[in-house]
Amino acid sequence: MDTRTRIMVEALDLFAERGYGETSLREIAERIGITKAAVYYHFKTKDDILNGLLDTMGQQIDEIIAWGQTQPRTAETREEIARRYSARIREGAKVMRFLHENQTALRSIDAGARFRERMGRLHDLLVGEDPDLAERLRALTAIMTMHAGWMLREQHATSDQQMSDTILEVALELLNGKA
Repeated sequence: MDTRTRIMVEALDLFAERGYGETSLREIAERIGITKAAVYYHFKTKDDILNGLLDTMGQQIDEIIAWGQTQPRTAETREEIARRYSARIREGAKVMRFLHENQTALRSIDAGARFRERMGRLHDLLVGEDPDLAERLRALTAIMTMHAGWMLREQHATSDQQMSDTILEVALELLNGKA
């Protein structure tokens, strides 16, 4: 793992442990065992680290969106988009948990706006042609289920696989109007 990635991974852990506002670049450097100057080489501020985390996840979401835009607008395509997105969320569960718990930090950074825009494009792919309000709401709720479901992991699921399977099951029920 390169230094830039290590900084983002350790910063995310510290943000989760101590809170975004309470974590300093010095603490991030100490956690990794590098100098603060080495952190500055890659990131000038904590916001830059957060932008990096969101942009990394955003690139993965962009790949799903790009794939979805080349597919026919069918129920099967919507389900596959949900499956792919759910898998990304599982891989990025720490980031999603952080975002959920630190929404105020997102308002001040560029990547927060880009993330919201991506969610809009993802939502558009999860609705059928000429969707009504109920279909739009089901798609939005499916996305929110994939995000928020991981907040329950520690209290209710016996494994990440069980959590992932259950989140996807509920999200697909919502998309298909069965919930």
